[in-house]
Amino acid sequence: MNKNILILGKGFIGERLQKELNCKIDGSIINSFSDADKLVKKYKPKIIINCIGITGRHNVDGCELEKDTTLLANSFIPLILAEVALRNNIKLVHISSGCIFNFNYKLDKPIKEDNQDYYFDLFYSRSKIYSDRALDVLAKQYNILIARIRIPLLNAKHPKNILDKLIKYKKVIDIPNSVTYIPDFIRAIKHLIKIDARGIYNLVNKGGLRYPCLMKVYKKYVPVFKYKVLALKKLGLSRTNLLLSTAKLEKTGFKVRNINSVLEECVKEYLCLR
Repeated sequence: MNKNILILGKGFIGERLQKELNCKIDGSIINSFSDADKLVKKYKPKIIINCIGITGRHNVDGCELEKDTTLLANSFIPLILAEVALRNNIKLVHISSGCIFNFNYKLDKPIKEDNQDYYFDLFYSRSKIYSDRALDVLAKQYNILIARIRIPLLNAKHPKNILDKLIKYKKVIDIPNSVTYIPDFIRAIKHLIKIDARGIYNLVNKGGLRYPCLMKVYKKYVPVFKYKVLALKKLGLSRTNLLLSTAKLEKTGFKVRNINSVLEECVKEYLCLR
């Protein structure tokens, strides 16, 4: 058991990281500095990984109906943990989101970590922007790592897995998006902790995933599965569709796999074919 690391938040990402890092995890509710400080005194970690976050009960639109809960989890708690961490000389690793930017596919290159062309139309995005900006400023002086992930893809069944969602919806849009393949994300977190990285890093796979490509691989092994490609305009939802740069992560010596190169591996392991 690695006693130096404490994960806060027993959600999708927290439980995956805890399993791979073999460390302590705590799902206690944090409402104040005192709540967080008590956990630090209890576990005495050298590193806190904050996996606390709200993405809505069904999707990010649900955050509009849970504004207080969303603000507390996505905006205030990260800042509380940052204050506790810097007062106790602890490294804070904050799992953030890349779903916070505007993006023009015709004009823009993959978004780098210092981009500030923020997308404010979604309350979820705004709640993430608040903490992302504040922690970025603090990271200039304190030991804080902000890991931006986006659209988690997992090689196992889980409601938060984009593969599970697409199989359920049976309707997909055809536009390239940055995606975080969770097995690679875990390797990246281990690497960044090992080199004591600070500041913001985009933790996504290289390139963009077109959902029909993933569905095509799934259909290869489940021939009876059927799906339809839906025009983005017909989706009728406010969403961030974008590509994030992996250049900064690669400069640390970490090998970033192209998202399209992991699809076969992901689907076969998801279906327990090997």
